[in-house]
Amino acid sequence: MRLILAALLVTLGLSFHASAEEAMSLTPQETYDLVQKQGDQMLFVDVRDPIEIMFIGFTDAVDKNIPFKLADRSTFLADKGRFAMKTNPDFAAEVEEALKDKGLSKDALIVTMCRSGSSRGKPSADYLLERGFTNVKYIDHGFQGSGAKEGKKAGMRIVNGWQNDGLPWSMKLNPEKIYQP
Repeated sequence: MRLILAALLVTLGLSFHASAEEAMSLTPQETYDLVQKQGDQMLFVDVRDPIEIMFIGFTDAVDKNIPFKLADRSTFLADKGRFAMKTNPDFAAEVEEALKDKGLSKDALIVTMCRSGSSRGKPSADYLLERGFTNVKYIDHGFQGSGAKEGKKAGMRIVNGWQNDGLPWSMKLNPEKIYQP
């Protein structure tokens, strides 16, 4: 009986540990409220490729655009109809530098945002957690949100996300915040 109980506790402990390593999500509104209340105590990072931002829009509420994945214009994926995306090898170092610029440590709150929240927002947050950053979250549904499931606008990103929640954004890029390698 003790052996079974010990095995159960070990199993639960490992499961708990694994889920504790995953980044948690925030809504766009929760993130905006945090930026308004404690923006100097956190780092808000747009992790999209700057070319993507140029065509979709930007919010000046972010501290910095540091791409997690960059489009590799030398590798076109014909089956997916897009260029390959490669991990920015300097991502973690650039995030750490942005924290230092604000006088913050790797324990400060970092919030990442991509286009939809799932393909780069959460992975970038998990990536930072794996590299010793301790308080990283991501915006659920990202900047542009999810596609409509039905109707005339099916597939269009008009559901949830930063833009669709009515939070401040524009098509104008802030040259002091946008990634320029």
